[in-house]
Amino acid sequence: MNDRPFESLYRHGFVRIAVATPRVALADPAVNVQRTLALARQAVARHAVLGVFPELGLSGYSLEDLALQDALLDRVERAVEELIVASRTLPLVLVAGAPLRSEGKLFNCGLIICRGSLLGVVPKTYLPNYREFYEKRQYSSAVEATAGTLAVAGQRVPFGNDLLFESAACAEWVLHVEICEDLWVPVPPSSYAALGGATVLANLSASNATIGKAEFRRLLCRSQSARGVAAYAYAAAGYGESTTDLAWDGHALICENGEVLAESERFAYRDGVITADVDLERLRQERMRLTSFNDCAQQHHERIGRLRRIPVPLELPGGPVALQRAVPRFPYVPSDPATLDERCREAYQIQVQGLAQRMQASGIDKLILGISGGLDSTQALLVAVKAVDTLGLPRSHVLGYTLPGFATTARTHANALKLMRLLGVTAGEIDIRPAALQMLKDIGHPAGGGAAHYDVTFENVQAGERTAHLFRLANLLQGLVVGTSDLSELALGYTTYGVGDQMCHYAVNASVPKTLVQHLVRWVARSAEVSGEVARTLEDILATASSAELVPARADEEAMPAEATVGPYELQDFNLYYLSRFGYRPSKVAFLAEHAWSHRDRGDWPESVPAQKRREYDLATLKGWLEVFLRRFFETSQFKRSALPNGPKVGSGGSLSPRGDWRAPSDVSATVWLEELRRNVP
Repeated sequence: MNDRPFESLYRHGFVRIAVATPRVALADPAVNVQRTLALARQAVARHAVLGVFPELGLSGYSLEDLALQDALLDRVERAVEELIVASRTLPLVLVAGAPLRSEGKLFNCGLIICRGSLLGVVPKTYLPNYREFYEKRQYSSAVEATAGTLAVAGQRVPFGNDLLFESAACAEWVLHVEICEDLWVPVPPSSYAALGGATVLANLSASNATIGKAEFRRLLCRSQSARGVAAYAYAAAGYGESTTDLAWDGHALICENGEVLAESERFAYRDGVITADVDLERLRQERMRLTSFNDCAQQHHERIGRLRRIPVPLELPGGPVALQRAVPRFPYVPSDPATLDERCREAYQIQVQGLAQRMQASGIDKLILGISGGLDSTQALLVAVKAVDTLGLPRSHVLGYTLPGFATTARTHANALKLMRLLGVTAGEIDIRPAALQMLKDIGHPAGGGAAHYDVTFENVQAGERTAHLFRLANLLQGLVVGTSDLSELALGYTTYGVGDQMCHYAVNASVPKTLVQHLVRWVARSAEVSGEVARTLEDILATASSAELVPARADEEAMPAEATVGPYELQDFNLYYLSRFGYRPSKVAFLAEHAWSHRDRGDWPESVPAQKRREYDLATLKGWLEVFLRRFFETSQFKRSALPNGPKVGSGGSLSPRGDWRAPSDVSATVWLEELRRNVP
């Protein structure tokens, strides 16, 4: 798909699929086929490559015994032929529903049509015969079909619930079709299809409306897409079906791996089409990682091996097709306030439980922390306080130390002391400058003689002194050193190795990205757990630019922010998530980043991000910082992550622990990733 422009979603492993809900003309196939074609043309105009229509859409579902009338069935077959012929001009795989006769039986079928050909017919497997449903009166199940082919519209085509439709144009696009009740059984046919490689699961449904049923449908579709690690396209019948005893809401859904991507308006009195951009590469990546998914496929290899594979002349649009899918700017931070509140509460509790368990398991009841007045050490302190509270220990067992160096600012120093006092922990201060200056003199560094020579050695001497003091305090006071470095710093290697902030006894922040740390601190500040004065102090810490405070600034300057070196954390967290969680190509990450970050007025923001901090970036800037990330992440900092101390995994975005989500050699070049970025991003 690399022959398509960078701006096209089809270049980056996405496909757009459509689900249509036409108004039904009951028992009037001539009208229904025209409405079907009109909506198919709308789907093509929206650059979709698949259009899914409701169950028995060419005749109407609520026919009851009229479905057994030959006059109607003859007209349905002519409508099928009309649809096939008209599809010659449509670059679309069309999946429509119709009742078809075969072997002296009547089957409720889904027809797969593309470019003037009927590629296959899928009969419904599970026929509901309870409550308001009485389908066995008219229809036969797929299991009753004895032949593997069916003759219709002058063609003999594959027939059965064992068909997969594959495309040479897009290897990840594999379609399976099932019908309504097939989804409602314990093991749907699509489960076997997914294990056999299907990535797009289509359901042609009628499904009348009752109170609460829509939520259950939504649950089924989400669940099946998650269990199958697939996309699930669901089309229910709508207005025009008989309301003799039932009503119909025309519910259409498109889900991907447990997430609803698009959903129709219910009870619409007009035709409708929804579309969604499905990430097939994400599904492939997930299946590669989920070893149990492939183990399950092996358990059912005999049935999966009997699946028949039908080639499809799928055509992907050639020009620019903009992504319509929402791409969160902050993949670790939900924009919905209620969801964010729940995520923060959960993350906080995971951190607290991890630390509390480590204290109990080690038999050590004191915690040692370096408190800088920055975000990371603030979050670690809040977790430590909650851990001792949970264990019924006095807060005096949390021993916090400010360790001012050559570039510590008055603001951060004051906030560190104030926060410790307000939280009631044991506070101390050790000025590391004399010890750091002595080391600089001992190793012959120019700064040891008073020169303004501020290199990495100058910085690491201070970081090392801080960590050395904390570990010796832990020896003296029988405590655990609680680490403060976060996931973003570990990804970028923005930590001092060994005797530095990379090392501790337990790393509570190691799986928490910088963008989430901010919201965790803000969540505590706005909760009932702290006083108003603590909350105001936390808000001031949040308003302070992130900096290691290792290089002295001029009198009229603030300390150099870390982001000037490693890039904006909001971008680097975005890059980290999509590269480590999904293994995307750098060019795809850049494509997604441009979609998420190029316009500040597009998409949702977490409410807590103030207007003046809602930034936007052009593609050149995004590409530049992604280059920085690739080099630091793959090439220069893995050795630090290979020696990470223990710490709890917090989010599904993963951790970088060599014992957990990320195992990689420490001596790899970033050339492959950098070349891919430079070759494929303009």
